[in-house]
Amino acid sequence: MIILYYIESLLTFTFALLLGSFYNVVGLRVPKGMSIVAPRSHCTSCKTTLTGIDLIPVLSYVFSKGRCRYCQQAVSPIYPLFELLTAVLFVLAPLLMGWTYELVIAWTLISMLIIIVITDIHYMLIPNKILLFFFVLFILERIFIPYQSIPDHLIGLAVGFAIPFLVALVSKGGMGGGDIKLFAVLGFVLGWEQVILTFFLASLIGMLVAIVGMLFGKIKKGVPFPFGPSIAAAALISYFTGERILTWYFSLLF
Repeated sequence: MIILYYIESLLTFTFALLLGSFYNVVGLRVPKGMSIVAPRSHCTSCKTTLTGIDLIPVLSYVFSKGRCRYCQQAVSPIYPLFELLTAVLFVLAPLLMGWTYELVIAWTLISMLIIIVITDIHYMLIPNKILLFFFVLFILERIFIPYQSIPDHLIGLAVGFAIPFLVALVSKGGMGGGDIKLFAVLGFVLGWEQVILTFFLASLIGMLVAIVGMLFGKIKKGVPFPFGPSIAAAALISYFTGERILTWYFSLLF
């Protein structure tokens, strides 16, 4: 059983590394209206088309010491970081929830959040195309793998949309439209209780990021910064541990 576990984890990790590489392409190209299949991957500096040896997730970056093999220009560490992050999260998911049908939802959620973080970091944008694609996918998955009843998921969608929308209304633009729509999708997936928790945690994480960023001079007061990574982190915390957090919280009240 132990050997089987390690084999499953290794296969999952390897497959997720490849997915992470693909998600980098999606996250970088979709916001620019580019095809995700053409042109082929190339160095952004010298425009040389990359070969298979240049595209091995993480390893190509390590062996080339973070530089293009052709022009020696530095390659952003963001590429291997998100490949590795995707793989780690894909392996952690079955450890946290077991090999159940719900794992399909977990991997889909991780995939969406990875892509969204990439787009938000690079362009301060959460594309409608990506949200719509995953929303339709989540609807289909929740029909066959329900967490709650479909009406409950729709209530979650409404709550997920309403809270950030009201915040944006009151703050007169303090939250972007992409963030609002992302919360709506998360509300459908997680349900209304956990999407409220996600909003609270995202606000807390975002505040901490802002404080640390300002201390190190990376974020300036009054200047917008990507909120997508904070939402993504909060959504994963809520999804995997939300029930325990809520149970603990309500135990303090009653």
